[in-house]
Amino acid sequence: MKIALDPYMIRNVPLLELPAVVAELGYEWIELSPREDFIPFFRHPRVDDATVQRFRKALDSAGVGVSSVLPLFRWSGPDEDARQAAVRYWKRAIRITADLGVDSMISELNGRPEDPDRSEAQFWKSMDELLPLLEQEGIRLTLEPHPDDFIENGHDAINLIRGINHPNVSFLYCAPHTFHIGNDAPGIIEYAGDLLTHVHLADALDHTASSGNRYILNPPGTSARIHQHLDIGQGEVDFDELFRELRANGFDGTLTACVFAWEERAKESSVFMRKKIDDYLASWS
Repeated sequence: MKIALDPYMIRNVPLLELPAVVAELGYEWIELSPREDFIPFFRHPRVDDATVQRFRKALDSAGVGVSSVLPLFRWSGPDEDARQAAVRYWKRAIRITADLGVDSMISELNGRPEDPDRSEAQFWKSMDELLPLLEQEGIRLTLEPHPDDFIENGHDAINLIRGINHPNVSFLYCAPHTFHIGNDAPGIIEYAGDLLTHVHLADALDHTASSGNRYILNPPGTSARIHQHLDIGQGEVDFDELFRELRANGFDGTLTACVFAWEERAKESSVFMRKKIDDYLASWS
């Protein structure tokens, strides 16, 4: 099993210094999420081949590996020009991942929930272009249903992934999205079975509690999805049942600490999350 850190809260650390900082925080693996000097959100990668090689050397020097590269592109959006641009960005991101010697990528389904049929058709067009390249490079792709994607429910996302019917494509369960994707962590984990290869770990408050008024959003009736990635224990996700089901499921993939709420105490939060994960795993023995 790999325990990784999503270093988004320390994204201002220069890229070549990042591996050493992650090692100091107690992690052996980085989940490389979007950053402006590497692969930014929704835009073409910024890193050149020479920097990729320097980063690989920095990883080796720190004794840290990249568990997965996580790009976010509009590859399922209803707009065809945007989809084609996203596929171009994906192809470069795949090349970068392969040059790093990494065999795993993560992404969200993307698309628009108000136009799910068109978004799904766009998703399949993109997959038709990208799957052969991923297969050629020996890279596995793990997908998650994110709040505001064309599929948000965990069970429905698993069905879609089963329909892809490819051994290199699997499912990610994101704990801080628990209350957006069905509020059924044990059921979704059990339903995924061996399709579940990756779990994002952070806490969140239940937006459905208090008759839906746990959060007050203006204007009333807005379709905005609101949540946060908190330290374990600061929200309402039941991590005891989540880890029990992971154990029952024989999970042996990657667990990523992905807290985003506390940039002013990013290092303390990262160290705390590593200890909490270790404590839960210790209870398995």
